[in-house]
Amino acid sequence: MRLLLFVCLLAISVGVKSQSADPAVEAARRRIDAGDFAGAKSDLSKVIASNARNKHAFTLRGQSRIGLGDFYGAIADLTFALELDSTNSEALALIGEAKMELGDDEGAIDDLDKAIKYNPENSDAFTVRGLAMFNLGELQEAFFDFSKALEIGPADAVKYHNRGVAKIEIGEFLSSIDDFTNAIEMDKTDPSFYNYRGVAYYNTANYDKAIADYDQAIKMEATDAVKYENRALARVGKNDLKGALDDYNKAIEIESGDPETFYYRGVLKHTMQDYDGAIADFTKAIELDDAEPTYYDSRAMSKTEKEDFAGAIDDFSSSIDLYPADADTYLLRGLAKLQVNNNYDGCLDLKKADEMGSADAKTAIRKNCKSK
Repeated sequence: MRLLLFVCLLAISVGVKSQSADPAVEAARRRIDAGDFAGAKSDLSKVIASNARNKHAFTLRGQSRIGLGDFYGAIADLTFALELDSTNSEALALIGEAKMELGDDEGAIDDLDKAIKYNPENSDAFTVRGLAMFNLGELQEAFFDFSKALEIGPADAVKYHNRGVAKIEIGEFLSSIDDFTNAIEMDKTDPSFYNYRGVAYYNTANYDKAIADYDQAIKMEATDAVKYENRALARVGKNDLKGALDDYNKAIEIESGDPETFYYRGVLKHTMQDYDGAIADFTKAIELDDAEPTYYDSRAMSKTEKEDFAGAIDDFSSSIDLYPADADTYLLRGLAKLQVNNNYDGCLDLKKADEMGSADAKTAIRKNCKSK
């Protein structure tokens, strides 16, 4: 089951806490707070032109470059700020953010560790380190960092959201609902907060509340295919198969290049006994990603329902070529071979499945592969 957690956590930008006596630097900082990164960069460049050793100006210009997506330029400015003051926690945290944006999460963590060492109350450094840990799959560490950022404060909607997503990933669904609810109370304008709370409700089998949250998220952002896919899963949970199909159709209308969406719509169509439609969707999924064995297995099962055993055998064989360690695939291919009277090869597949630990294979062998 796909939970569709396309995590977009980078909603923060580390704020420089150090105050400068230079009014021009402080004015630039206010521009950054207002999102005017280009204006701030321009003003700070003038400050630096008149004072090439102003660490606050270099730190803030590095932050403005991050806001503009110029991560290499940001690292250059922040590195110079550190040459002026190697204990500059804000500059270290910002370098960590820039490195994370460039995909160097491990390098980012090294800098963020130093930022926290020099200022254990740097809430933003804990947040960014949590994001880097999350990217590396270190989910408990990410959870602890997000919790520490909230503890230091100030609490805000994004911090609750970040911790809520980490909780979902470690299976703390009930607790994550509280975090997303806090995020929504602080900011009712972000559809992702409703979407993720919907995911948490879904995983506690509270499908009505999940659908209500997905409805709100879709109302706020109607062009995101993921939200329709999430709602489809919740509707399946309520056995509203027609509604789920409508949502998958809408998701594919919005984004037609995702093989998993076709796969899940195919699974739904198979459940609705629309085997031709299921086969068409599984075929599309394979066209988009021909290296996923599950797609072949699923198409084979729909072909089996249509008594196209030869086609099913071909698909099971493709699945085994991609992933030869699945006993169930050998079992199902063996049963399909029996259907076309290829008893010798079918029993070989059943014996292979038995050797791999399939209990069902033992039963099938006793029934179909008796020694003469």
